[in-house]
Amino acid sequence: MIIDIRLNGLKHGLIELEKPVSIAGAIKTTNIDLNLVLAYKINHREFVNEDYILDRETLINCITYDHPEGYRIYQDSCIFILCKALNTMLGNEHSLVVEHSIGDGVFCEVFNAEHWTESDCARLQNEMRQIVESNLPIDRLIVKTEEALDIFSAMGRKDVLKNLKYNYQEHVEVYRCGKYYDRFLRPLANRTGMINSFDIVYRAPGFVLRFPLQGSNSAMTMFQIPKKVFSLHQEHDKWLDILRVHNIVDVNKLTDNYDISEFILVEEALHEKKIAEIAADIVTHKDVKLVLIAGPSSSGKTTFAKRLGVQLQACKAKPIVIGMDDYFLSRDKTPKKENGDYDFESIYSMDLDFLNYQLTQLLAGDQIELPRYDFTRGVRRRSNRLVKLGKDNIVIMEGIHGLNDTLTSEIPANRKTKIYVSALNQLNIDNHNRIATTDCRLLRRIIRDHQYRGYSAEETLMRWKDVRDGEEKNIFPYQENADYMFNSSLTYEMGVLRKHSWKLLMRVPPSSSTFTEASRLLRLISHVKDISDALVPYNSIIREFTNGSIFRY
Repeated sequence: MIIDIRLNGLKHGLIELEKPVSIAGAIKTTNIDLNLVLAYKINHREFVNEDYILDRETLINCITYDHPEGYRIYQDSCIFILCKALNTMLGNEHSLVVEHSIGDGVFCEVFNAEHWTESDCARLQNEMRQIVESNLPIDRLIVKTEEALDIFSAMGRKDVLKNLKYNYQEHVEVYRCGKYYDRFLRPLANRTGMINSFDIVYRAPGFVLRFPLQGSNSAMTMFQIPKKVFSLHQEHDKWLDILRVHNIVDVNKLTDNYDISEFILVEEALHEKKIAEIAADIVTHKDVKLVLIAGPSSSGKTTFAKRLGVQLQACKAKPIVIGMDDYFLSRDKTPKKENGDYDFESIYSMDLDFLNYQLTQLLAGDQIELPRYDFTRGVRRRSNRLVKLGKDNIVIMEGIHGLNDTLTSEIPANRKTKIYVSALNQLNIDNHNRIATTDCRLLRRIIRDHQYRGYSAEETLMRWKDVRDGEEKNIFPYQENADYMFNSSLTYEMGVLRKHSWKLLMRVPPSSSTFTEASRLLRLISHVKDISDALVPYNSIIREFTNGSIFRY
């Protein structure tokens, strides 16, 4: 039988086996280092451990830290070790909550324990090191739901028990290391010794569990917390306290009890209040005539810009919207990536000189004709749209480079203000399984790409890595430049996105390289109950991705 071996999705070689053998035995015949492989994925379908027996023709993808899936496995395995270490330190009486990503790590808080200190962080890190050095096996077990209830009841894990009571399956998956048990939605590494690099940084009221940057699973850089983004997370946490929801089960209960409609109105009101506050503050700065809005993909920047425009009008300002995309260079002048593709996400794909020239004219009180970019032919054309700033006018521009000062280098700082928009989700499945911000944005994008561009979920999933790479390069390094920050996440949105994304994800074929990612997203949204589109206000950011928005896009 022929075994197709791949390393992080790339062809590595074919081997021929005369008799059944374990994956570990097969990989040993290649030059792949078993110590670097975090997981094995067979036939694009499922993850298995190194003891899995190969008895037929199989495609094996060896996943390391350098692969996006491997990076997530490393992070979750590190969190698992953290949870085990804290359980050893404090027992079952404590409650650890993995709250949200921040910088190169995740922010965590310990509840039901004495005041958490920096020395506690040092103790916790030492305990984690001992677990890693012991190289303990992490066993994946399939147990009956009744058995899982007994396990987590004995551990005092009320957060897991609430989810299991919503589980209608006969069996569930749990992970065990020694006498410690936990639940994780994604696969974990086979042994604790594979997680050899991490750091814990005290940050009141909790700490940050840091991971090495992808592509360098040993080097740790100097930690600098993004203070503005962290404050935005903390503000949203206060919102969740007001709304009295932290886990997805809390939202499901609101749906079951027919209280979800009022909950939606309150959350949307919090959004509107925040936008109104930003608009009211902008107009107090009389010199500011240019508002620049930026954020990662599917953050709802366009709807935010439109709602901000409404609130500016309520403050007696008159917004003028200018399209940043209309200032692209001609196709023949567009920079290219290493692979020869056009790099449309580079700031140098913009005609920076012309953009700054027109903005300078506009702010000086001159009349200009706005350009119109023909994306089909890759050239800029005349629009015959003339604009001139009056006393109360404010220009709004929305695009990925809005926070990068290179974009508007010739515009004085006192004439412009910058706003960062991102969907910073803080809703968890349970205390140890957070719903990643990137997953919320990915679900939004899958729905929008299908709704407005005709893309399948498979196509969107295949493009997602390039999108994320562009964000890491062009957006996230500049987020702390923002004067204002807006969290476009809505706690209830997963219930709305679920029914739109479910059927799209189900269409991803098992033969696709994106099948396991689609399956992971399906497992994620399986914890959520549907929420009717009819309950979503027509100016909601969610409508930008589904349908029925009052705004035109």
